[in-house]
Amino acid sequence: MKQKTIGEIKAELKAAEESMLPVFIENYKEDTRNGVQAAVAQAKKRIEKLEAERARIEVLKKYEYEYAEYTYICGIDEAGRGPLAGPVAAGAVILPKDCDILYINDSKKLSAAKREALYDEIMEKAVAVGVGLVGPQRIDEINILQATYEAMREAIRNLGVVPDILLNDAVTIPEVSIPQVPIIKGDAKSISIGAASIIAKVTRDRLMAEYDELMPEYGFASNKGYGSAEHIAAIKKYGASPIHRMTFIKNFI
Repeated sequence: MKQKTIGEIKAELKAAEESMLPVFIENYKEDTRNGVQAAVAQAKKRIEKLEAERARIEVLKKYEYEYAEYTYICGIDEAGRGPLAGPVAAGAVILPKDCDILYINDSKKLSAAKREALYDEIMEKAVAVGVGLVGPQRIDEINILQATYEAMREAIRNLGVVPDILLNDAVTIPEVSIPQVPIIKGDAKSISIGAASIIAKVTRDRLMAEYDELMPEYGFASNKGYGSAEHIAAIKKYGASPIHRMTFIKNFI
């Protein structure tokens, strides 16, 4: 049989799924060509990285294991408390007990592309996902903290499944009868809260991109409503838009 070229072997490695990496290594470990040995070494590094990521995820399940007697453990987090424009979003996620999703983390530590990919995987594999949105007028009316709580309660209602316990990023949500566990920096300590942070962040970012198409002068697609220098300059030039939080921009207009 004709020997595969190094280019063909590299392409095979690139296309190989995780389960095929040990087979790839076994098939080519005796091939003495430098390029092939480099590909074998790369396959071994991929396996090492995957094992390290699995170990990280196991640590991230600490609270889920601690409260394992509960059937439906729900992570809660928000996105958009600080921006000058747009809604505050909350995510509520119940993951399966045998959740195999890798790379979940505090959404701020992930690239936009990684968040998008994880959003789709979470939506596909979660037992239930709920989202809550509270708009700028309501934020101005009741303040951002109360609006955040309102968004979180809405996210819980939208789950479709009643959780047995809530793991929250830092806060205790008023007017909720379900047992709650507030965890400081929870989006980096609990896989459920991390998943909720991704759902909230991607939901809000997509919405801000839609607003950008309607009001491109504010640069919402890039600044997501946060107070960048360009965004503040646009507020001073064009005034407030319908999605600006008036209590947040009173110093700029």
